[in-house]
Amino acid sequence: MKNFSIKAKLTIWITILMSLFVFVVFLIMLSFMTKIIIQNTNDLLVKTVKNNLNNISKENGKLFFGKNFYFTYNGVCTVIYSDGGALLAGRLPLNFPSDIDFENGKLREVTTDDGEYHIIDYLLHFNWSERVWVRGIVQKQNVIDLSKDMKLLAITFLPMIVIVAAIGAYTLASLTFRPIDRIMNAVKAIGEGRDLSLRIGFPKRNDEISRLANAFDNMFERLEKSFETEKQFTSDASHELRTPTAVIMAQCEEAKQGYDDIKKYVMAINVIHKQASRISQIIKQLLQMTRLEQGTQVVNFENQDLSEFLEIICIEQPEIPDTMKLITDIQPNITADFDELLMSRLIQNLLNNAIKYGKSDGYIKVKLFTKKEIVYISVEDNGVGIPEDKISGVWKRFYQVDGSRNSGNGAGLGLTIVKQIAYLHKGEASVKSIYGEGSCFTISFPKKQK
Repeated sequence: MKNFSIKAKLTIWITILMSLFVFVVFLIMLSFMTKIIIQNTNDLLVKTVKNNLNNISKENGKLFFGKNFYFTYNGVCTVIYSDGGALLAGRLPLNFPSDIDFENGKLREVTTDDGEYHIIDYLLHFNWSERVWVRGIVQKQNVIDLSKDMKLLAITFLPMIVIVAAIGAYTLASLTFRPIDRIMNAVKAIGEGRDLSLRIGFPKRNDEISRLANAFDNMFERLEKSFETEKQFTSDASHELRTPTAVIMAQCEEAKQGYDDIKKYVMAINVIHKQASRISQIIKQLLQMTRLEQGTQVVNFENQDLSEFLEIICIEQPEIPDTMKLITDIQPNITADFDELLMSRLIQNLLNNAIKYGKSDGYIKVKLFTKKEIVYISVEDNGVGIPEDKISGVWKRFYQVDGSRNSGNGAGLGLTIVKQIAYLHKGEASVKSIYGEGSCFTISFPKKQK
């Protein structure tokens, strides 16, 4: 059976179990019915004989029988013997022995050439000197006939029961495995079509099949996300690396032609170094974005003093030009659960963004406060601001509101990473901006990470 399908195996096993169950029930029924019939036969025998005892009398040495006396009643024969064993009245069944000893009030079985009989004897006294034996006899043929009928019934209907059980088992197996067939067909269609956006779409219930289908859907969702991330990474890398690679190639080609002045070689090397650094930065940010989106970035939450942490970052900030003023409004003694490395990257990206788009003689304001167990960090500048129709795009990959305003550094991934880190802290990132006046980026997240 190892080469059979699970559906076939299930059908066979259910059929076998049902057949065994029916057979056992049949044997139990036969046993109980046999006992019941034997008991009923014995009760009928005793009742009939006792009834006849009450309808026997003797006068002047002659036996008299009442109107309720029956020599034969429902298969029970009643015969009367003298105290010496002579047959006085009644007729014995054919081939029934007449020399069986008497035992008062005891039910017995007697085997003859014609079958088995149940008998019972009662000693009836008329006076001190006169008495007779009253014997009741009933053939056990009723029980034998029942056994034969039951066996015939079993031989006739047991195959039909097996067939019905097999059909029922196959129907049950088919209904049980129909959802699995649906899952298999869906998985096959997804595999052949290479469309990971397809789903099995099985109704959400609490049974095993539904949980299996939902597990497949979750797996496809993760696979789709992984492939989409890989595709996005490839697309982003090819798009963003094209320009610096082209610049490097152009500088190399010019350098190969030869320069008259050594300063031109130095300039070419500086350009190549700058573009190589930009490529390194792009790749680093793309890899971090990929890890954040795929959930492979391990988040180590620790309860720390966020106020002190933010103060240190602001004090040790080397990127802020001397002409720009850094203002801090940090509420003291705020503790929260956060990943130190990720939070440092988030704040640094917001500061870099403020430096890039702020005024050279302007300010950057960093603020920290709490409200109803929610932590708020904001970085504000009075720079160029963002046009209203472009605010929603600042969180997208490689989005540049105005490419002419940046300093040539960065790839447009900083704010995207900020949003991802906020999400990992179960928080949100938002921005308010007035074009020409400045922007304020705010991060909010719960103090306790459950």
